[in-house]
Amino acid sequence: MKDEKKECVLHVRNLSIVFGGLAAVSDFCCELEEGELVGLIGPNGAGKTTVFNILSGIYKPATGTIVFRNRDNKFSIENKTPAALNRIGIARTFQNIRLFGNLSVEDNVRIALHSRREENPIDVLFRLKRFHMDEARMTEKADGLLELFHILHKKHELARNLPYGEQRKLEIARALAAQPSLLLLDEPAAGMNPQETRELMELVSLIRKQFRLTILLIEHDMNMVMGICERLIVLDYGRIIAEGVPADIRRNPVVIRAYLGSEAAESSALPA
Repeated sequence: MKDEKKECVLHVRNLSIVFGGLAAVSDFCCELEEGELVGLIGPNGAGKTTVFNILSGIYKPATGTIVFRNRDNKFSIENKTPAALNRIGIARTFQNIRLFGNLSVEDNVRIALHSRREENPIDVLFRLKRFHMDEARMTEKADGLLELFHILHKKHELARNLPYGEQRKLEIARALAAQPSLLLLDEPAAGMNPQETRELMELVSLIRKQFRLTILLIEHDMNMVMGICERLIVLDYGRIIAEGVPADIRRNPVVIRAYLGSEAAESSALPA
């Protein structure tokens, strides 16, 4: 049962989008409470990343409303730009890593801190005291995040030279630099080996508590989904076909059919 005292952070109603006459997402609805970690799952092509692209301002929905409440205000966000959404507290990662490969690990995080800078153009032009203080503050924050993800010792390396698993961690660290209230993680464990996935699960749980985050997670790794998500929303062909706690979703015949086909619907559960 949900904690009635928790505040609704994201309220989505009847969200739809059409590409070339095909409904990619239809009547998507969800509510995320403060501090929840919710998984958005479904077969390939179900519309999961399309939902993320709408929630992060990349796509504009054909219909529907999205209301986001950060720690200060309540916003209707369905027509806001990605940059505007980032400023009010929504950050995301991408299924395909999007780092600045030719910049250092530290600079990738510092870039995300740009909107939090306090100096003015005069401070920057003449390198006044406030500029140097702000530079030091940004470096301290960036290094703190890199230390949390155990990659501080590689802060001066080019991002493209990091191993794949560490690039994934860097992308999440960069998202956290924007100080979000809502974090959208798009397949963070994609391409990781089992050990890296276990470490990522621990990190996601840690940052959720430490940064008081609400997290919506897309992931195909069922061990990860079942291990850290409190609730799951299942999409198929752009529509929600099931919603509930992981144990119930794993045994839901409609979900099993969507993943494994009609003959497998008699199976007791999705494979872990």
